[in-house]
Amino acid sequence: MKIAICPGSFDPVTLGHMDIINRARKLFDRLIVAVLVNPAKHTAFTLEERIDLLKRCTQSMKDVEVVGFDGLLADYAKIRGACAIVKGLRAMSDFEYEFQMSLVNKKLNPELETVFLNTTSENMFLSSSAVKQVASFGGDISNFVPACILDDIERRLWLCKVNMKD
Repeated sequence: MKIAICPGSFDPVTLGHMDIINRARKLFDRLIVAVLVNPAKHTAFTLEERIDLLKRCTQSMKDVEVVGFDGLLADYAKIRGACAIVKGLRAMSDFEYEFQMSLVNKKLNPELETVFLNTTSENMFLSSSAVKQVASFGGDISNFVPACILDDIERRLWLCKVNMKD
């Protein structure tokens, strides 16, 4: 069985993320979506909330498992028996960072490959940061995030904006 890991912060999950997840599912028997804890990032959603949002978005995908993860991705891949990491790329700047990380992971786990999937043109501009910014100003993010979690994201991000004014 070919297992891959699709890691990210998913804060929040976007239609771009979902596109990469759906396309990666076609390449592997099992896909583990690993929601990472990154101490360098301040997240709008807790780890548990991000996992819940992703589980709701992938509930019909029996070949997808959503997990929380904290540690070295290369070690986690070895523990889970994964042969590949799947990363989505939007721009050349994404590639530079992800290419460097793929070399580090390969050094730490020589059996691990990194597969890069280019974003579709309609998602090229889309990022969690852009979603957070638009939503915090009350903008329409319905074309950016899965419909099943839209209300949760709008409620949280608008509430964060309101609380910041107090």
